[in-house]
Amino acid sequence: MSGVVVVAENGKGRYQQGVTVGQHQLIADEPASMGGADAGPAPFDFLMSGLGACTSMTLRMYAERKGLALTKVSVTLSHEKVEVDGVTRDCIHRDIVLEGELTDEQRQRLLEIANKCPVHRALSQSMLLECRLVP
Repeated sequence: MSGVVVVAENGKGRYQQGVTVGQHQLIADEPASMGGADAGPAPFDFLMSGLGACTSMTLRMYAERKGLALTKVSVTLSHEKVEVDGVTRDCIHRDIVLEGELTDEQRQRLLEIANKCPVHRALSQSMLLECRLVP
């Protein structure tokens, strides 16, 4: 289970946010084109970062468990809006580069495993999101 993430305006920019994740301090902001100062990744960048990191880590864990000769994983992600059946949807493209002495069958299995990483599963199904105001 993940820890608690706290996000709050930090007063250093129009949209800039301080993000605290355990002992880690991050900055989120909007790009200049959206009125921000581009002081940190935008919200969708964080979302894609989580998916990319989860994908790479899941592949590494699987390769280690199976003794595969996977020497490096690289995941490149991008986001766009697409129209599906007349409805505008968010689409994340995920390109995975696998380095190492891998057979075609191993590479195909690793792609299947990538699609089973926890963040991929959460994003690709109807997720429950609860939002409430607290005093």
